[in-house]
Amino acid sequence: MNIRQMQILELVRASGRAGVEELADRFAVTPQTIRRDLAELADQGVLDRVHGGAILRTGASNIAYDERRRMNEDAKAAIGRACAAQIPDNSSVILNIGTTTEAVARALLRHRHLTVITNNMNVANILVANDSCEVVVAGGQLRRSDGGLVGDLTSEFMANFKADYAIVGCSALDSDGDILDFDMAEVRVSRAILRQARERWLVTDAAKLAQKAPIRVVSVADLDALFIDRPLPGTLAQLCADNGTRVVVA
Repeated sequence: MNIRQMQILELVRASGRAGVEELADRFAVTPQTIRRDLAELADQGVLDRVHGGAILRTGASNIAYDERRRMNEDAKAAIGRACAAQIPDNSSVILNIGTTTEAVARALLRHRHLTVITNNMNVANILVANDSCEVVVAGGQLRRSDGGLVGDLTSEFMANFKADYAIVGCSALDSDGDILDFDMAEVRVSRAILRQARERWLVTDAAKLAQKAPIRVVSVADLDALFIDRPLPGTLAQLCADNGTRVVVA
């Protein structure tokens, strides 16, 4: 998936559909080029071709945030506790968007003298209850659907920090070790967050192993630790072992 195709997917996700002529004008390319892009996106299973354009394929978009928050709550809480248990007091932490990172935030409520940087308004609201925690909220475009702050401003904001820990969630974890998500704007921020930390951790419930998403964030091989509620499949466990990615089963 090239950059233009990622942008096309973002546009279709935002509006539900897009026309060939509209996309050709927007990207200053020929309609034939757009048709090829749409055909490739359809082959990847994220769009369906319709007359004159494309629509989002059913099941290709992310699940509503409130519904995600209710899914696998016990597993996420256990992951949050396991992750927080390895974060010492007097640390600096970056937490990104996600229901599992929110579980980490809830597990940090008794920690002392933390600095938490986040682009997740829900995380900030949770940690307000910890009067020993300094909360730094990123600027950027507010995504009302999940309280996330995304965009170039958010990525640039994260570049001001060097945290002890970056803790990110994901929408899917592929069998080859790729961490996947749906929104390119969010992915850019997640990559920026991971660049700005001494330790890079993924928190995800095992249900994400059965999910699919179109945009790659990084590989688990690029991380220092992975927190999950069930043991990884053999090939993925071996990939982590070969690359020094510590796996913590909550």
